[in-house]
Amino acid sequence: MSPPPRRHYGLDWLRIAAFVLLIVYHIGLMLSPWDWHVNGEEPVEWIVYVLVAMNPWRMMLLFIVSGYATRAVLARAPSIRAFVRSRSARLLLPLIFGVCFVVVPQPWIELRQKLGYAQGLGHFWLHDYFGFGPRDYHTLGLFHLWFVAYIWVYCLVVAIAAALLPEGAQRKAQRWFERALSGWRLVVVPVAWLLIVRFLLMPGASPTNHVATDLPGHLIYLPAFLFGFGLARAEGMWPDILRQWRPALAMMIVGYALLLWRMAGNPGMDWLKPMHQAELGPASLMGWGAILLLLGGAERWWNRDHRWRATLTEAVFPVYLVHQTLIVTIGWWLIRHNLGAGVEFLILILGTAAGCWAFYEAGRRIGWLRPLIGLSRRQARPAGVERPAPPARSTT
Repeated sequence: MSPPPRRHYGLDWLRIAAFVLLIVYHIGLMLSPWDWHVNGEEPVEWIVYVLVAMNPWRMMLLFIVSGYATRAVLARAPSIRAFVRSRSARLLLPLIFGVCFVVVPQPWIELRQKLGYAQGLGHFWLHDYFGFGPRDYHTLGLFHLWFVAYIWVYCLVVAIAAALLPEGAQRKAQRWFERALSGWRLVVVPVAWLLIVRFLLMPGASPTNHVATDLPGHLIYLPAFLFGFGLARAEGMWPDILRQWRPALAMMIVGYALLLWRMAGNPGMDWLKPMHQAELGPASLMGWGAILLLLGGAERWWNRDHRWRATLTEAVFPVYLVHQTLIVTIGWWLIRHNLGAGVEFLILILGTAAGCWAFYEAGRRIGWLRPLIGLSRRQARPAGVERPAPPARSTT
């Protein structure tokens, strides 16, 4: 038997911070000139530079942290079947609940603002949202919950691999992973893979967030998930991550500088189209450099517990479920009052934070609602991102 897994508190904090930044990112989308579910009447041009600073790494980081946590959950599970059951309950129930109820205001508001839809929310939900016939607009969808569907699919991938591969083959795969990404390879190999995908395998293609057909996304997100999965058993990689901070910082700065140079004078969405491939090289450099820096920071400075960590870790999933609906709803109300971008940003931050926390607090106190918002059925100490303990070394 392997020893019980140990929590990596730094990755808990990194996961919490990543989802907070996701809220800020989506608020920025609402205020920016980029097309989103709801847009302000007077977009703020400079916000796109902030969005581009986050875009190359934010989703890869979430998949890495999710892969790391999945390894710990798999290590604790009594069987692979139990692992699949638990992951399905924790991911599919909130996904179905979210699609059927939580995200419904988003397409309704988008249709009202952009296409002049005249019916109320109740009529839309009862008569139009679940309609599958031909129409000139899109309603039923995953929206921001696409991430949950991807994580569930990737959990199935590692479960199938664990079921088919004998333990010896799994240990060899782990050793190969650690050798392939040791030292300087930790910097070069992931960037090389991103460039191969973006320039050779799928040139000019972008992730679609449609789990059944998103080959460009899976070629990036699945390796990120598997990197986190492998990192959970690779104790020796953490010193390498810490040592590579200089090249990581250089890649991040150079990549972002090149992106800014390409964007100069045209901060709207059009800059992504004619020069799309030219942006992917700098984005690959910047994205992986930022991830290495963040992982290093999590290991060096944030790997310590705090009395709020467990609660915030538990709150992340419910907050993720509801945050975008709150942003779209509050944003739609704000654009009709013309309060100015600064006031709108402040109200969006405070309103979304308050709404997310109210959703979590209400949901965690109601037993039957807990599994629908991604919480365990029983009141238990929230599970953090856990670091599986390394196999015991022989002393002979």
